[in-house]
Amino acid sequence: MPHSITLSKITWSTPDGHTLLSDLDLTFGSERAGLVGRNGVGKTTLLKLVTGDLAPQSGSVTVVGTLGLLRQSVQIAPDETVADLFGIAEALDLLARAEHGEASAEALAGADWTLEARLAAALARVGLDAEAGTPLAALSGGQGTRAALAALIFREPDFLLLDEPTNNLDRDGRRAVIDMLAGWRAGAIVVSHDRELLDTMDAIVELTSLGATRYGGNWSAYRARKALELAAAHRDLADAEKHAADIARTAQAVAERKARKDSAGRRKKARGDIPRIMLGAMKERSELTSGANARLAESRQAQAAEAVTMARERIEVLQPLTVSVPPTHLPASRTVLRMEGVTAGYLPERPVIRDLSFAMTGPERVAVTGPNGSGKTTFLALVTGQLQPWQGSVRLFTDAAMLDQRVSLLDPALSIRDNFRRINPEADENACRAALARFMFRADAALQIAGSLSGGQMLRAGLAAVLGGARPPALLILDEPTNHLDIDSIEAVEAGLRSYDGALLVVSHDEPFLQAIDITRRLEL
Repeated sequence: MPHSITLSKITWSTPDGHTLLSDLDLTFGSERAGLVGRNGVGKTTLLKLVTGDLAPQSGSVTVVGTLGLLRQSVQIAPDETVADLFGIAEALDLLARAEHGEASAEALAGADWTLEARLAAALARVGLDAEAGTPLAALSGGQGTRAALAALIFREPDFLLLDEPTNNLDRDGRRAVIDMLAGWRAGAIVVSHDRELLDTMDAIVELTSLGATRYGGNWSAYRARKALELAAAHRDLADAEKHAADIARTAQAVAERKARKDSAGRRKKARGDIPRIMLGAMKERSELTSGANARLAESRQAQAAEAVTMARERIEVLQPLTVSVPPTHLPASRTVLRMEGVTAGYLPERPVIRDLSFAMTGPERVAVTGPNGSGKTTFLALVTGQLQPWQGSVRLFTDAAMLDQRVSLLDPALSIRDNFRRINPEADENACRAALARFMFRADAALQIAGSLSGGQMLRAGLAAVLGGARPPALLILDEPTNHLDIDSIEAVEAGLRSYDGALLVVSHDEPFLQAIDITRRLEL
């Protein structure tokens, strides 16, 4: 029987009663399917329904085959090793005892002599230089993700379920995951905002507030199809609005004709031209006709209004977000940042950065790249003054704002609105609300407490506070800005940064993002 995952008539709501998935039908076969959609639409929830971690309020989930789930964070014990992660510690111990002649014939009957070779092959597929005895605690976050993915493919499940597998990975790690999935021939459901990874998919499944839609082909094919759908949706909206206007004009014309006819009837009645018995019949007929016409007009107008509403809702789902940024007027000749002969680190005799000289002039756009552990975060700490150099000097010549991965410039105890007013004290309430609305914080959404926001919402709020004021800083420093954003939000940020005329200093492993914001120079650490 072919392997498959089938979700039939699935409905699931959050504990506070918000319906996230409604009457959802989806089927996945032996394919690589990218699951996309805006943050909060239910992508991770769908994976949990498939694994059984959540139960639907109605409907059913049927899985034919085995599942392998990559969790975003897993607690590990201090003494756990790669072999423990793979679940093969005892089997490897048996092989070691066999090599030393210490295993019984009965134990040897169950020995798997291919185990070490298969372990090495799984680690190699994700580009991880580790061994069975390597402690998990010795691995970086990115290496740990790669090890967990290697453990999944080692078990050869019929379906991989991956939730943001390339988050926090350096360039080599991302490439290893992308290459592994490009060669994966079983089933996979991948929740991701990594457009390079999504371009290796066989299909894209988009979750929206209107349901789920499957698109054949990879991310690029999906985006092309969406552009056509958006153009068609705008035409449908224009047609619906024209139809509604035509119906309104027709109803108005009918009402005006009736008013004129009624007026003429009243004049004849006043002159006594019509017998009383005929007047009664005419009045009754007029009232019946008037009521029928009113009900018909009301029905037609309601249908037309509903068609307009549905067309607008479709555009809201399809329409990319946009962000506009006021100018900084940074002169092209202005020195922004200068570092001369900088050596720095955290432990004596172990510098992270050694003898680095670097300068930025005018509205340059510089990407700081390099593998995990190469000193990118240290470099940003030097630029922002959070870390002082052991040797050399660091000087900033313009105002600057830093958005780190925790968006620590926001006070978690304050609302988004109050954070904006604190960072932009010159902005009045109208300017504040208008700026926040551009970043999708409208009405009561602007009153959310910063500490309660998701990672993606937090970054959007930080960007709104920094870029939404009347005069943004001349230097904007971003540390992995796309890690917690959905793709629509990433593209909105890209659009905003393209219109930003200041200097950009960006740490990111997201190559499509760096290309989209027109990086002019790279500093490889």
